[in-house]
Amino acid sequence: MILAGGSASRLGAGAEKALLEFEGRPLLRWTVEKLELVADEVVIVGRDEEHSLLLKKLATEAVHTWDRVARFGPVAGVDAGLRCARGRLVFATGCDLPFLNPDVVKRLFQLAEGYEAAVPVKKGFVEPLHSVYDRKRMIQACEVTLARGDPRIRTPLKELRTNFVEVDDLRPLDPELLTFFNLNTPEDLARARWLWSKKAISERD
Repeated sequence: MILAGGSASRLGAGAEKALLEFEGRPLLRWTVEKLELVADEVVIVGRDEEHSLLLKKLATEAVHTWDRVARFGPVAGVDAGLRCARGRLVFATGCDLPFLNPDVVKRLFQLAEGYEAAVPVKKGFVEPLHSVYDRKRMIQACEVTLARGDPRIRTPLKELRTNFVEVDDLRPLDPELLTFFNLNTPEDLARARWLWSKKAISERD
């Protein structure tokens, strides 16, 4: 599940982060194609119906939906996406991680077995939008959170039996942990492009 309703205003790249071009393609396409390697389906959540129709043009193969509660943030997006998903376990992420690592995603699916969520922890901070959730239980947790009017994406985790995964345990799959690197500022975008070119040179060598 990809939450694709975020703004790119801080990047100075217009209003649509999902449409932001990275190495010749929209960020959303990179995310979709990586998740297709490890998931049975991809669900894309826009902020409203009009936005969802726009995103569908970029990823016709995906399932598309939008927030049931307008302008409520990621909790509403996660809730909407889970209601369209079919799998028992669902990986939730944003559309702004150019180095999203399919091997890490696959490992998180494995680490969610026996729990209701597998959530990476980096320096004491959780990564709820790089996590795997039990679909039914997370819907219930989001319902509780929405009813309270709490927009914080970390709040539903309090309702779940969660396997908190230290990111260092994922380094064998992603030594630099670039899978968690998201784009929020022009500096982030510049560094991502530098890292991409560095990676391409390394692979050629």
